[in-house]
Amino acid sequence: MVIIRRIFYSWQFAAVAVLPLWLLIGSAIFGTGGWAVLGVFFGAVALGLSLLVVALLVYARKEVRSSRTVSWPDVGVLTLWHGLIIGIGFAESASGWLSVLVVFVGIGAFWFALWELYDAARKRMRAMIDLVEQQARPPAGPPRQTPLSFPNTAGHPSSTTPAPPGPRPGRTDPEVIVIQEKPTQP
Repeated sequence: MVIIRRIFYSWQFAAVAVLPLWLLIGSAIFGTGGWAVLGVFFGAVALGLSLLVVALLVYARKEVRSSRTVSWPDVGVLTLWHGLIIGIGFAESASGWLSVLVVFVGIGAFWFALWELYDAARKRMRAMIDLVEQQARPPAGPPRQTPLSFPNTAGHPSSTTPAPPGPRPGRTDPEVIVIQEKPTQP
C-alpha cells in the first residue's frame, strides 16, 4: 500500500499544473460562456497557487522528504480536495456550490498540512530534548571517585571529608591574583 502514498507524493506536484489546466479545458468543453472563462482563468491561477502552497507544506515535513511518501491522512485530504476540483470541470450546473466547497476544503487542506508540519516538528524537537536530557544524566552505577573522597569512608555517616590542604610553602593563595605594575620611566 506504500505505492499509493508514493503516487500521491508525486501527484501533488503534478496537480499544481494539471488541475488548473483541467478547469480551463473542462469549462470550455462542457459549455461555459465567454465571461465565465475569464473567471475560471483567474480561479485556476488562484487554485494553482493554493495547490502549490499545500504541496510545499506537505513536502516540508522531514519524514515525507526522506521516505518520498505522504501519510494516509494526507492521502485522504488530497483525494477529497482534488476530486472536488475535478468535479467542477464536469459539472457546469453545480459549479457554484461546488466551487464554494472546493474553497472550504482547500482552506481545510492548508490548515491540515500546517498542523501536520507543526506536529512533526514538535515530535522531532521532543525527541531531541529527550536525547539531550539522556546525555546530560550521569551514568548509572557506582558513584565516581572524586579527588577528595576516600573509598574506605565514603558511605559512613560518622566520617568526615578532610579539608583541602592549605597553600604550599612558597606559593600564594589560589584565590588571590597579584598584578605588579612596572614603574613608569620619565
